[in-house]
Amino acid sequence: MDIKGLLLTLALLSTGMGTAMAQSADSVVREVKEGWQLGLFPTLTYSNTLGFQFGACGNVFYYGYGEGNSYPDPLHKFSFEASHFTKGRSRFWLALDSKALLPGWRVTLSALDIMDPLYYFYGFNGAAQPYSEELDEELHYNVDRNIFQAFANFQRPLSPKMKVVAGVSFSNYRLRDYDGSRYGGNDTATLYRAYVDGGIIGSEEAGGGNVLEVRGGIVYDTRDIEAAPNRGILLEAFLNGGFAAKHNYFKACAYFSHFLHIPLGLKPGDPVFAYRLGYEGTINGDAPFYMQQSIPMLVPHTMLTEGFGSAKTIRGYYENRIVADGVVWGNFELRVKVVKFALWNQYFYIAVNPFFDLGFIVQPYRLDRQADAFSTTPGSAASFVEVRLREEAQRPLASYGMGFKLAWNENFILSAELAHCVDRGLGSPFWIDLGVNYVF
Repeated sequence: MDIKGLLLTLALLSTGMGTAMAQSADSVVREVKEGWQLGLFPTLTYSNTLGFQFGACGNVFYYGYGEGNSYPDPLHKFSFEASHFTKGRSRFWLALDSKALLPGWRVTLSALDIMDPLYYFYGFNGAAQPYSEELDEELHYNVDRNIFQAFANFQRPLSPKMKVVAGVSFSNYRLRDYDGSRYGGNDTATLYRAYVDGGIIGSEEAGGGNVLEVRGGIVYDTRDIEAAPNRGILLEAFLNGGFAAKHNYFKACAYFSHFLHIPLGLKPGDPVFAYRLGYEGTINGDAPFYMQQSIPMLVPHTMLTEGFGSAKTIRGYYENRIVADGVVWGNFELRVKVVKFALWNQYFYIAVNPFFDLGFIVQPYRLDRQADAFSTTPGSAASFVEVRLREEAQRPLASYGMGFKLAWNENFILSAELAHCVDRGLGSPFWIDLGVNYVF
């Protein structure tokens, strides 16, 4: 398991020390922030797979002045990261989410470049693909992947709460066997290589490719604060069409989030019960395998939203462990502010969020090819294997755990979450993720 988050640990410790010097929770008044606000942090982490990470990340917020002030939701939000791991991974990201760049439009722009020499590939359809801890340690589930991606999404109001959305994205994926001379393991006997040799992954897609996606749909939003709502609904429903060499496809995406304020009159702030129901499914076509882990988001909370599992959907599952044509999931959590305080004219709160996550595969991906590859004889034997694999693929997925949050001026939120995956072989019995923002 990766050991990450020296930065977050230090931040939490310093916050605890600062609380003693800060104002008491009941004396803190939420002031309106004006103009530009900068949140900059070094990325000092460690991964036992990729080594030490160093670089910088953060956000720049612009709230405006006077009657044009939009606090706590910014008019402009710039997000950025530039970091490198000593064993090879590099990440560069720049994004803008703006409600004032074009009058009457919300514009979300993002560009990223990630070089990942040990990207995880666990096969297709979850439990339908067996997993071995011993093989994982031998880098059996790794592949070298580089990705460049840029997108632009545009939202325009139809009414105060309803918006129409349209967007376009371009992605370039490059995949190959990882460098065994550098990282060890047998780079010619990986699961990725077995999928290519067995025909589950076609030769025309094995090395990656270019993909153009276009999308359009609606957004219904009644949230009071975007970063951590106290009440309201967010519904995003859109169609996503992709065009790649020999692999055109059409997907439907729908995400429904509901935030319920619980009026208990607590000094740090009333608790919020929050839940999200998500669906992503293929309507037509055959997406290339390297796009199946992508989960399109209109306003992403993180650099790259992918992987049915890990920190984006079902917490505690291995990243990319669940790859399928259609998935549904739910996140359910109680968000409780523990303490609120002011320090150096900045405003903070610490919160906890116990959670429960649940998901299902509703459309397996290339299950017939898996069955053919797993079966030693063709015909009826392969059909029998496919039935068994389908049963495995459609097993319920569930996890539970606890999160800890440090929020700075309502918007910049440092996050630590611990989870337990109830299905051994699909996730970790003790999983930790350190990053920014709530999952939704």
